[in-house]
Amino acid sequence: MPTYEYECARCGRFEHWQSITSEPLGECPKCGGSVKKIISGNVGIIFKGSGFHVTDYRSKSYSEKAKEDAPKDPGKADSLKSGNDE
Repeated sequence: MPTYEYECARCGRFEHWQSITSEPLGECPKCGGSVKKIISGNVGIIFKGSGFHVTDYRSKSYSEKAKEDAPKDPGKADSLKSGNDE
């Protein structure tokens, strides 16, 4: 669950864990005063799973080898994919 930052008129800033689909808090859980949601600029993004790093940040030698191994004739590559022999 994401952590949101709020500012209470009486207590100051505090963090609150809540679902993305939950309504924002309207009152402070400590004192019952009015609160406003703060938009944070310091957000850490974490990419999980396979894919983005492997495909976007390959070494230069890997990229050059892949180009060498690629079929030279694009029409030939299509016929190999479909299983048709020429």
